[in-house]
Amino acid sequence: MAVGRDTIVARLGEFTARSVPLDGRRAAAVCVALSGRAEEFGFWLITRPVTMRAHAGQFALPGGRVDDGEDTVGAALRELREEVGVACGRDDVLGRLDDYPTRSGYVITPVVVWADGAGRPSPNPAEVATLDWVPLRDLEVTPRFLRIPESDRPVIQLPLLGHLVHAPTAAMLYQFREVVLHRRHTRVDDLEQPVFAWR
Repeated sequence: MAVGRDTIVARLGEFTARSVPLDGRRAAAVCVALSGRAEEFGFWLITRPVTMRAHAGQFALPGGRVDDGEDTVGAALRELREEVGVACGRDDVLGRLDDYPTRSGYVITPVVVWADGAGRPSPNPAEVATLDWVPLRDLEVTPRFLRIPESDRPVIQLPLLGHLVHAPTAAMLYQFREVVLHRRHTRVDDLEQPVFAWR
């Protein structure tokens, strides 16, 4: 479990991330923002305010739409700064994971960022109801795979913070765990979102 920056960079470098064509969907990006506490590393996980129009009350990684003129890395870093108040640069990007196409019409690119030493978070209350630092060891949970009548793909749930985190966030964190912590090149495009996240 004791992985540092060099190990994370190496394991992401060994992994060939898949890109998914937009095919009419919107591009989005999220940050797996890594930082340390007491010689242990973890990542930031947010809960969306219940007042938000889309994905209200859901767990998420910091992120959002790619604006015109941006690439996915630029969008991920901008969203991290706007939502969490942590400013990182392109030199802090360690790699990326597979694109994840969502039922709500997006293709999300997860960008792994080294945010250790980037300053104290100052979450934006308009976009962040709660901000939790989750140690990487907490990803060593048994994921739940459910079947639903609406899809032939399994729905993934990750038990974190006393709750169940769903895809797309759960799928991306599960892939991060497999690729970075266990060096297993696991794909997650077969993992489904719950029906409530389809819109």
